[in-house]
Amino acid sequence: MDTFEESKPFSSPLGPLKGHKRKGMKVTFKDLRYDVQNTANKKETLHLLQSVTGFIAPGQMTALMGPSGSGKTTLLDVLAGRKTAGTTQGDISFAGQAPTISFLRRHTGYVEQFDTLVDNLTVREMLMYTAELKLPMSQSLAEKRARVTSIIELLALLPCQNRRIGNAMQRGISGGQAKRTNIGIALVTSPRVLFLDEPTSGLDSFTSNEVMDVIKSLSQTEDSMTICATIHSPTAHAFALFGKMIILLQGRMVFFGDAEWIVNITTKADRDGKAGAFADKYAASALKASNDEEQDGHAIGALKGAKSARASVMTLKELSVTEGTVTPAWWAIKTLLKYRMGRDFMDAKFIGPRVFDKFTVCILMMTLYWGIGNDYKPTNLINISALLYMWAILPGFAALTYVPALVLERPLFIRERSDGLYKVITYLTAKLLEELTVALIGSLIFSCVVFFPSKFQGDWVLFWLAYWCTMSIGIVLGYFIAAMSPNLDVANASLPAYVGSLLFFVGCLLRVNDMPGYWRWYSYLNFLRYGWGALMVNQFEGKNAIFLGGEEILHYYSLDNCNKWAFLACEFAFFVGFFMASWLALTYRRHSSR
Repeated sequence: MDTFEESKPFSSPLGPLKGHKRKGMKVTFKDLRYDVQNTANKKETLHLLQSVTGFIAPGQMTALMGPSGSGKTTLLDVLAGRKTAGTTQGDISFAGQAPTISFLRRHTGYVEQFDTLVDNLTVREMLMYTAELKLPMSQSLAEKRARVTSIIELLALLPCQNRRIGNAMQRGISGGQAKRTNIGIALVTSPRVLFLDEPTSGLDSFTSNEVMDVIKSLSQTEDSMTICATIHSPTAHAFALFGKMIILLQGRMVFFGDAEWIVNITTKADRDGKAGAFADKYAASALKASNDEEQDGHAIGALKGAKSARASVMTLKELSVTEGTVTPAWWAIKTLLKYRMGRDFMDAKFIGPRVFDKFTVCILMMTLYWGIGNDYKPTNLINISALLYMWAILPGFAALTYVPALVLERPLFIRERSDGLYKVITYLTAKLLEELTVALIGSLIFSCVVFFPSKFQGDWVLFWLAYWCTMSIGIVLGYFIAAMSPNLDVANASLPAYVGSLLFFVGCLLRVNDMPGYWRWYSYLNFLRYGWGALMVNQFEGKNAIFLGGEEILHYYSLDNCNKWAFLACEFAFFVGFFMASWLALTYRRHSSR
């Protein structure tokens, strides 16, 4: 276990952003209420916060405490602008101004209770990846590297800086190192305010003290960062580091001040059903009146400062930002590909599922259908049609490969989006470019393995494009299903059910003209039908291949007047449609509320 030297007041090794003097902000909140609908009883409204008033001052750590269900994480999320459901009432101000979501994403930091990191990056790569997305492009790469190095030194991550983060299946850094890496991500932009949700959760007492020591040191720098953390069962050492404490019981404030003995008393009161009585006592107390007076002083001071101090002009400029991200979309896509795609392409666990099964099937096709593609005997036409059918539908089933990429990454995506690293369209485009690159290279190889040994006729380019287009549709279809599904089980059940239903409407198992009129419409909404149709026209046009009953095969399948390139254009339209549907689902579909 790596050791961590106990911190003490010092000048921040991180320093402010270039051209900025960034100090902590006073955060005040008054008469906060937060209500949500009871999911068990739609007619009932749950009051999770009730008339909560207080402030968080720079230069010290403020603890949000209370038993489970008291509302401490709810209060933290409301202040940080992370709530996605319910209604909020009351006033919240940062340096005397109401904060925008864009400001909160760009100029505050939030450390999640559970670590959300890219498991195949090293600690340094994870921090550099965040720095390139969150720091302005005006800063050079050397400056960003220097900043990351400072964070690594500050958080005692030097011993593990080049070690992969890892996951449950692959050993990586320790729990304490992962927690400090998460803190480092939040520190990349020198946030004005740092929010932490249970920063010691899942850590032993020694590691908890390490983590809390480094957090405390951030509030004691010359920048006097404003820090607020929920904490459930702190060690005595960690508890002593906090300057102020807010205690909530059942959504109401029962204490706000400096104290230690009050924790056990309020916890017992909650268990004894006396939370309301304690809240009423606090509301009528001299301590509450003193806190309100101090809070009003903070608000007035912030407004005066905004009018007179040049530093506050920058503060007001930050508070008025309208964009939640710092870097443009093209830079964000480039950075995502640089770190995520570069590492994925060297990971056998990423490449294997995207290549091995398809290559195996192609080898099977090649050996089964060797040299039959130019045999137009009536008895062989059904074999050619069947192989083209398999070639058309298998890329659609490959969509299953891409579902876990979004479902399992959902916590990471939510955290990075909330942190202002990128927009939804940026993330989706980068993911798609990564997958399309693998699919492009793979489809070129697979098509050569099948087309030439089997002696298929027509254009090889179309044979390849039909496969790649269908696979591309499968990718965005997988993304759409993943974005719409609450978990991996639902996604893995939904996608095969949908693609399986399409198989009956391709036109091979049952001709389109033989389908019942009330089902025929479904064939026109089937992207697999257009892929198979293009392949059939490519193979048989101009060959006068006579099929069953002396009928030309393209006429038999009602494909004799079809244009193969027009069918490919239809596939492209499906690709665009599923891409847009995926973007909308990722943007607006909520699978969990906080």
